[in-house]
Amino acid sequence: MPEGDNILRTAINLRKVMLDRPIIKSTARRDVMEQGSLDGCVTSEIEARGKHLLMHFDDGRILHSHMGMTGSWHIYRHQDRWQKPERFAWITLTNADWIVVCFTPRLLKLLSKTDLRRDPWLQRLGPDVTGPPIPDNVLLARFRTQDAVPIGEAVMNQTVICGIGNIYKSEILFAERLHPLTPVAELSDQQLLQLRDRAVDLMRKNVHADER
Repeated sequence: MPEGDNILRTAINLRKVMLDRPIIKSTARRDVMEQGSLDGCVTSEIEARGKHLLMHFDDGRILHSHMGMTGSWHIYRHQDRWQKPERFAWITLTNADWIVVCFTPRLLKLLSKTDLRRDPWLQRLGPDVTGPPIPDNVLLARFRTQDAVPIGEAVMNQTVICGIGNIYKSEILFAERLHPLTPVAELSDQQLLQLRDRAVDLMRKNVHADER
């Protein structure tokens, strides 16, 4: 499953080809939206929230996607050959220069601003590892609700802190010399804060690795 840094990297790449460009053609599965529903819309922002990606349009609607185990966003020029069969595309957005396609996500839906505020998936999310700095008191309060839970489970609980999956869990706990079965209650506040700092450092390095 794509982790938070991968989704942030996807958002960065999509911004490069989508922001401030009118969509000239939009097609999707019928359970996502009506054909052509986004024609003429301009993408105003693309953001990552943990493992969720939100594409905002100038008419106030938002395309919410979660990749799950098999989903992915692809970017093509008009003449490019697609890497996956068209039948696996859930939505295709075309502008003057680029085509972006979302293949086989776990979740894909078009929301209003009100829907977004009420969305049960997003309401439950904890602070994003790849987002703004997480205050110490906020992080500790969330982890302390998991005192009876092994740290290997707690660190992947998206309601505690979002964006960390199995790969980063293993890397972070190894780097901090923490056994995944250690209950959160046995960890000091300082250990939990160091775990957060390690997660932020590893993810940010990976997000920007392609820029170096």
